[in-house]
Amino acid sequence: MSHARTKELLAPWREALYNLEGDRPLAALETVAPDARFRMCHPFGDFDQAGAFYRTVFVPLIQAWPDLERRDYILLAEKDEDGALWVGCAGFYTGTFLAPWLDIPPTGLQSHLRFHEFYRIEGDRVVELQAIWDIPEVMLQANAWPLAPSLGREWHVPAPATGDGLRISGSEEQAQATRRHVVEMLEHMKRHPDQGPEAMQMERFWHEKFSWYGPAGIGTGRGVAGFRHWHQIPFLRAMPDRGKHNQNTNQHFFTEGAYAAVTGWPNMAQTLSGDGWLGIAPTGKRVTLRSLDFWRLEKGRIRENWVLVDLLDLFQQIGVDVFARLREFNKRRSLNPIDLKKGY
Repeated sequence: MSHARTKELLAPWREALYNLEGDRPLAALETVAPDARFRMCHPFGDFDQAGAFYRTVFVPLIQAWPDLERRDYILLAEKDEDGALWVGCAGFYTGTFLAPWLDIPPTGLQSHLRFHEFYRIEGDRVVELQAIWDIPEVMLQANAWPLAPSLGREWHVPAPATGDGLRISGSEEQAQATRRHVVEMLEHMKRHPDQGPEAMQMERFWHEKFSWYGPAGIGTGRGVAGFRHWHQIPFLRAMPDRGKHNQNTNQHFFTEGAYAAVTGWPNMAQTLSGDGWLGIAPTGKRVTLRSLDFWRLEKGRIRENWVLVDLLDLFQQIGVDVFARLREFNKRRSLNPIDLKKGY
């Protein structure tokens, strides 16, 4: 199946959420295999039935953002190293936030919800979805994030600078070179902190003006200094055994042209033995992380890296109920729907 044909399988679903009318998205899910597995970030969990997935995940969001629309800016399709065919989508949902959603107070303003969604295809059907939505990003827009502030820059993360994320082109040789570059980069990353930071050879793999677009709660870092100060140093200080516990984790790489993606559910396991990351005290507990990532190479080095981590699931593992704290933090605020007139 060609890249274009694979991507076309998702076109009805993506279009139904862009031009939202009634239950058109639910009808678009008829192309999903009857036994498909929907794996959603916390607090949604897993679903084995398309109707339950749509009613639980999308209907409340549409009720809160009645003019909801979906905007994709990366659409990547290829087989992973095991021969499984994936389509990776990155973008954001947007709409006017008029009613509470997940106990987040409405703002009456346009809001955005970043997503990374990975669809595994067999034949001409979707058989698995793995999706992370940046729910903390919505909390921040509502001034309702109840935990530690981000170290990095919080903003509306941009589409690829080259503007080609929905029309990726390139040879098979380029795609293979992209995959080798990203995999080798990750292998070098694992050499630190056991070895000094120079062992990562950052300047070899990363463009001097690269942007690392992390999830809300971590934020964006610019260049080697921004990446290390606002993400990697506190991350490794808290979990120095990164990359040493591969049991029950998995990674699926797929590449197209200058773009690469990786999915795993989970794809990391490490121990919270130190302090300083996300305001979390050392627990000594082994935790798993779900991270869905995209990279774009430019002139042989990584220029942009979009990263979403299911931080709410991480907090749940260590006994921190972010939503309970959200309700306490915002109990004095109105949760009533906002009725905006037409402006005259």
